[in-house]
Amino acid sequence: MLVVFCESVAMPCCHDSCCPSSISPSTGHDARRWHRALWIALIVNGGFFLTEIVAGVMAGSASLQADALDFFGDTANYAISLTVTGMALAWRSRAAMLKGATMLVLTLWVLGNTLWHAWSGTLPHAETMGLIGALALLANGGVALMLYRFRSGDANMRSVWICSRNDAIGNLAVLLAALGVFGTGTGWPDIIVAFIMGGLGLHGGTQIVRHAIAETASTKMELAA
Repeated sequence: MLVVFCESVAMPCCHDSCCPSSISPSTGHDARRWHRALWIALIVNGGFFLTEIVAGVMAGSASLQADALDFFGDTANYAISLTVTGMALAWRSRAAMLKGATMLVLTLWVLGNTLWHAWSGTLPHAETMGLIGALALLANGGVALMLYRFRSGDANMRSVWICSRNDAIGNLAVLLAALGVFGTGTGWPDIIVAFIMGGLGLHGGTQIVRHAIAETASTKMELAA
């Protein structure tokens, strides 16, 4: 299949020619809005990755560091999505598969880091966790609402929605962990929440990979026919 890039990123390409409309025929979504939403999501996630990784290390919080790595993974994933915007469905499916694999790898790192915190008995700073968690929840809640309309698109769009949804859930979990640490005076609420976030990451990554594999197989069958 020949893939032709349009002069404008907002103009999606269909197989061997550019579509006359800004509506993607494969997803039915406005490409300009999709492109703009991805840029906003990328900037928000990149900024909060830097914020949370510094705050997580300073506060000694496994859940904040887990959330920061999720932000990092999503920033890279949004960049990949921007790169394949307008490409053929097969390329978007491959990008989604790469994003799912990235999510799974980062999740394994998060789980390993959480085990280290549990072993060392770290007591995180609850006030820092609560403040950063609340700010991240407001930002990610807005991103998730913005991307909600794309949740039923192709594997690439669906993967972005899953990432944003998991981020908002993770931020809420960090807030609960901060309350737990403050109330109990132990680091176990932080550890428990970090493990839960790891579980969400594994589930979300698996969903993305499965959907992308099914979409890729369907594309190959169409080409063979």
